Amino acid sequence: MMKQEYTLTIYTENQVGLINKIAIMFSRRKINLESLNTSPSEIDNIHRFTIVLKETEAVVKNLVRQMEKLVDVFKVNYNTNDEIIWQQIALYKVPTPIIMKEVKVERLLRKYGARTVVIRDDYTVFETTGQDEEVDNLLKELDKYGLIEFVRSSRIAIIKSSEGVHKKVLDMEKNDPTKKPINNEFLSHKSIIFEM
Repeated sequence: MMKQEYTLTIYTENQVGLINKIAIMFSRRKINLESLNTSPSEIDNIHRFTIVLKETEAVVKNLVRQMEKLVDVFKVNYNTNDEIIWQQIALYKVPTPIIMKEVKVERLLRKYGARTVVIRDDYTVFETTGQDEEVDNLLKELDKYGLIEFVRSSRIAIIKSSEGVHKKVLDMEKNDPTKKPINNEFLSHKSIIFEM
């Protein structure tokens, strides 16, 4: 089977050490992470991990099953790139004197929808959002103008399916057997049972 890029979306409780448990699952299987993002989700007290990796579907399915066994994990989805809407943010730092001299750079920035974040005498910082190719193309172009520094964020993604995961997680919470009252036939007789 051929490896391809998958995006995992993991809904979890925000517990200390959870990122370590997840990282161990990847390192044991010798799976390299392309990117990792964590943030609060649309549901109170539930966090969302977005992990990008290149693997076969069989390996990813197995990994998802193992992750869903973790106590703090509610739901794990895996999707191919055509099943999600995704973006990254990138920051580019370039020398201000060169930018001021080169009119071409202004056109280039407009072409890529870049926005100016900071202008100082010595450098200017631009920001853009997009996918790998868009971010990389602007990087190559700005490299010609003495690029000083570049950073790209990890991927953030939303599943194209209109329902998303919100309803599934809420349904799971509603149907959680650990939250249902336990009927014990001896509870009504506790005064008799606990008398010495």
